[in-house]
Amino acid sequence: MSHITVDPTKPGIIGLFAFRPETAKPLGELVETLLRGPSSLTTGERELIGAVVSKENDCYFCAEAHGAFSAAQIEGGAATVDSAKQDIDTAPISDKLRALLKIALAARESGHSVTTALVDNAKAAGASEGDIHDTVLISSLFSLFNRYVDGLATDAPDQPEWYAGAAQALVAGGYAAISGAAQAQAA
Repeated sequence: MSHITVDPTKPGIIGLFAFRPETAKPLGELVETLLRGPSSLTTGERELIGAVVSKENDCYFCAEAHGAFSAAQIEGGAATVDSAKQDIDTAPISDKLRALLKIALAARESGHSVTTALVDNAKAAGASEGDIHDTVLISSLFSLFNRYVDGLATDAPDQPEWYAGAAQALVAGGYAAISGAAQAQAA
């Protein structure tokens, strides 16, 4: 049960965004821009960064939601996502994405954990400065969201089909579509 009164039909961050729409608006705009806006990283790759960071932060809702969002948009689907969430060194992903995930995991620990060696390795694997910037920002944003969701003890569906449905809504209409799909699925 959530630490605050949120709509029980809106799990995870969806309920928190509904609770405080004035804070949800800028956060939602940032996540839409960062994960779905122009980038040399695909939306599936950016969602994978969020899913891997969330798994390492032990945030079930975000790891499952963004894992499903990535699976719907990345080559290899759920198998690739599951593999990356288990071990980025053996996952069937590019060397560039592997290097960026190492930066993301370092950033989730501390900004000071992102070393010159990690950045140089990512650049050697083909990452641009924009890729590195966005990776650190995605990791930081997801660490914030993970603490927000878990710090207020929000509900998280335990049905994989819920996350798959939310993923289809995201692919079709972006982050704004998810709250509508979550509400319909809960009914």
